[in-house]
Amino acid sequence: MNIKVALLSVSDKTGLVELAGELSAMGIKILSTGGTGRTLKEAGIEYLPVSEHTGFPEILDGRVKTLHPRIHAGILARHGDQEHLDTLEEKDIPPIGLVVVNLYPFVQTVSRPGVTKSEAIEKIDIGGPTLIRAAAKNHETVTVVVDPGDYGRIVEEIRGSGGSTSGETRADLALKAFTHTASYDAAISGYLSSQGDEDELPEALDMSMVREASLRYGENPQQKAALYRPRFSPPGGIVAAEQMHGKHLSFNNYLDLDAVRLVREFDETACSIIKHNNPCGSATGESVREAYVKALSCDPVSAFGSIIAFNRPVTLEAAEELSSLFVEAVVAPEYEEGSFETLSRKKNIRIMKMDPEARPSDITADLDIKTVSGGLLVQQLDSWLFADGQWKVVTKRQPTEEELRDLVFGWKICKHVKSNAIVFAKECTGIGIGAGQMSRVDSVRLAGTKSQHSLEGAVMASDAFFPFRDGLDEAAKLGITAVIQPGGSVRDEEVIEAADEQGLAMVFSGMRHFRH
Repeated sequence: MNIKVALLSVSDKTGLVELAGELSAMGIKILSTGGTGRTLKEAGIEYLPVSEHTGFPEILDGRVKTLHPRIHAGILARHGDQEHLDTLEEKDIPPIGLVVVNLYPFVQTVSRPGVTKSEAIEKIDIGGPTLIRAAAKNHETVTVVVDPGDYGRIVEEIRGSGGSTSGETRADLALKAFTHTASYDAAISGYLSSQGDEDELPEALDMSMVREASLRYGENPQQKAALYRPRFSPPGGIVAAEQMHGKHLSFNNYLDLDAVRLVREFDETACSIIKHNNPCGSATGESVREAYVKALSCDPVSAFGSIIAFNRPVTLEAAEELSSLFVEAVVAPEYEEGSFETLSRKKNIRIMKMDPEARPSDITADLDIKTVSGGLLVQQLDSWLFADGQWKVVTKRQPTEEELRDLVFGWKICKHVKSNAIVFAKECTGIGIGAGQMSRVDSVRLAGTKSQHSLEGAVMASDAFFPFRDGLDEAAKLGITAVIQPGGSVRDEEVIEAADEQGLAMVFSGMRHFRH
């Protein structure tokens, strides 16, 4: 059946005037509501206000506009059911063949700093989802459009067919519509869940994700992969980063780039070099170049093919220094004059610009989610770091001011290293990193083996307690003078005794940082 009446009610006015002009030119009668109608009127496009069509005014500050039998009967009537058609004729209700609706900007509203719950509630659309679901349910004869990107396709098809759309198109758009409303409801559910007890994870985790990009493959060529983001949430985090140069990002690139969180731990100028989702070098410095050079000195061999993250704009001097190393990607808040040109001389390097304030705004933003067979494991992100005075010195010897500074530095790095994690640090530089070992003493040995520095006077950070004294004994042999660890082992006294025997200073943080 040809489309004779179209209902247009949109929050996002993109392409609205062009669409309405085309429909009107094809002789399709347009029904519309408040804001949409005003836009059409300003453009000189004829339309019939919904209130005139229903004989009932918009009321309750616009909360009730389209919730009326003359609207929903016109959408929901089955055209293959003579009784339905007779009812429409008896009630003088014209069938509505095209419904174009998009919804109140709920997520944009709740993403605004300082938004109140009452403001958020007012942006929960009621009539819009109802119209969309009604039209999508009756897609056998009704065309529903929720995405301005589909306007051109619809106009072309209606014009080319002499007034209708194909069943295949209607079914495709109906699926898109139901996905749209499901995502919208998930966003509302997520927001309301986030307003509850901050100490509890949400009772239901409704995630509606839309594919942002198809990737060449996953961790390995035999695995398909894609990048998704929350459908009704403005992009944030690494997903919002701007790629300024280079090849398309891979699955592994995204994983490593997300380790930019490490440099955000520091107020000082910092650089981290990431390989296989582990830092193989991290440092702070007086300049961006100095931070990079110090970070590279930790493990220059592993830095080949890595990702370099900065928490300050990349300077020309840093770019020139960095350009001698093969790296997969660089990510920073900005690139100073000449630095981008220097880096982009390498054809394939991915150059990423990431706003440090671009945090995700959906309910999953502060959650760490991992898949297991049959479900998900969900936890809060590990965002804890101690401040001055929150640690406890448990040895006879107190750490010096320099040692304490390096202990705090090493502790920040350790949080981002795969368990079992050991970090050796000196002068705010990671100089040895042991990651992913099954025993803690082996992580200590690995950190020592990989170090390119003298370890005399360096400090050691451990993401969890030492179950035996062997880790302390190994560290002392290497020249380590101070240790930070959570404590909490049944053998703490034995470990403290070992530290005292070796003349080490040891601090208990009271907090573990496992990262599996």
